[in-house]
Amino acid sequence: MIRSQHSAKLPSRRLSVAPMMDWTDRHCRMFHRQITRHTWMYTEMVTTGALLHGDVARHLNFNEEEHPVALQLGGSEPADLAKSARLGEQWGYDEINLNCGCPSERVQKGAFGACLMAEPQLVADCVKAMRDAVAIDVTVKHRIGIDDVESYDFVRDFVGVIADAGCATFIVHARNAILKGLSPKENREIPPLKAEYAYRLKHDFPQLEIIINGGIKTVAEIDAHLQHVDGVMLGREAYHNPYLMADFDARYYGDSTPVKSRAEVLQAMLPYIADQLARYGKGNAGGGLRLNSITRHMLGLMTGMPGARAFRQTLSDSRKLALGDPALLMEAFARTQPLAA
Repeated sequence: MIRSQHSAKLPSRRLSVAPMMDWTDRHCRMFHRQITRHTWMYTEMVTTGALLHGDVARHLNFNEEEHPVALQLGGSEPADLAKSARLGEQWGYDEINLNCGCPSERVQKGAFGACLMAEPQLVADCVKAMRDAVAIDVTVKHRIGIDDVESYDFVRDFVGVIADAGCATFIVHARNAILKGLSPKENREIPPLKAEYAYRLKHDFPQLEIIINGGIKTVAEIDAHLQHVDGVMLGREAYHNPYLMADFDARYYGDSTPVKSRAEVLQAMLPYIADQLARYGKGNAGGGLRLNSITRHMLGLMTGMPGARAFRQTLSDSRKLALGDPALLMEAFARTQPLAA
């Protein structure tokens, strides 16, 4: 179902949750939205081929409650990216983001992701084509270098060329992408973080919005980065410890709405889960939606709390999950209470 463009005033990109393959699907984003109202959510990367030759609804459908939400695209053909960006705008996304940071071999074979950093003029052409096609923001997520290119000048020149094409927002994963020899997981951990490169970009391009990403885990780290750049994008920490975001609306957006407790977050998800199961059918051998497709994103809600292990065990019980009963959420939470007493 194609929707009209979301018209509500959008919050700043001061805080956001990174696009993460196999993780930040619409169920994950809906869960995160129960914890923070203003933090930006990003989709998993969607390739232009999947949109132009596949099931558009399956890739682009999302829940209205997810706003502000950005669609991340993977591709390197300006015309295909323009068509895909237009689809994203028609479906109601608030931003189109181009992936210039993913180092996986699958992405490299498609000649996009981090390897695009070696072709800044092509990226500029892609950005211009998308900006000409849509009225919403077009942004770029990238690394600071590829392989053994360590010079700050490399990323400075890359950003400069893309900025000349009209891009005003850059999300900087502040480490190199090693295109050969490291897995995507290793690429998130082994190349050293160089936050100072993101800081220097903001200094050299004060007119641009610079958002830093990579290895950020605490509110103290967020606060430190925000002294130098415009925004912070959380990755794995937002997924594994989502309740870290509970204070974001008040702390970073001045929203005095009472913070939901963990129990209230779970309760808020119950109608959504019931609706999804009713709409798509309970998962079984014949298809439908498995309860685990939603609850798997919620395993980290009790991180750091007494009973966290019991909570995860209950939500991972295959026999109980097979019943498709959303009440499993509250059963899992109830198991934590004697341990928390």
